[in-house]
Amino acid sequence: MALIKWTPFNDMISDDLDPRLDRGWPFQQSDHFIPAMDVYEDADNVIIETPLSGIDPKKVNVEIEDNILKLSGSTEKKSEVDEKNYYRREVRSGQFYRSVALPKAVNSDKAKASYKEGILKISVPKKEEAKPKSISVDIED
Repeated sequence: MALIKWTPFNDMISDDLDPRLDRGWPFQQSDHFIPAMDVYEDADNVIIETPLSGIDPKKVNVEIEDNILKLSGSTEKKSEVDEKNYYRREVRSGQFYRSVALPKAVNSDKAKASYKEGILKISVPKKEEAKPKSISVDIED
């Protein structure tokens, strides 16, 4: 009896669900991709880091609206030759978009973004009411 490889993604995707989704999703090459993100906080800021190596930081858009961070941009192919006999093709090019709800109320007017060694780092200060406050306890006799 032959073993048949089960591919759970093929069971999840139907042609009526969304015509833009191919049967090979999420592993098939497309003109769009979703960058990975790490979102964490320190005492004063919510920090978002995303690897965007090989992408010109001038072609990256960062917006914060209603505590939603929106990241978008594009990257082009480095070579003009598409006629290669690829065994594997994983280097992405094209458009990218990602949005994420920020976990705390932030002051988006004071957000800062930097790009170093292929990592985009966005730091957004928390609003005063979102910062933890220490309350002293009065002890009565």
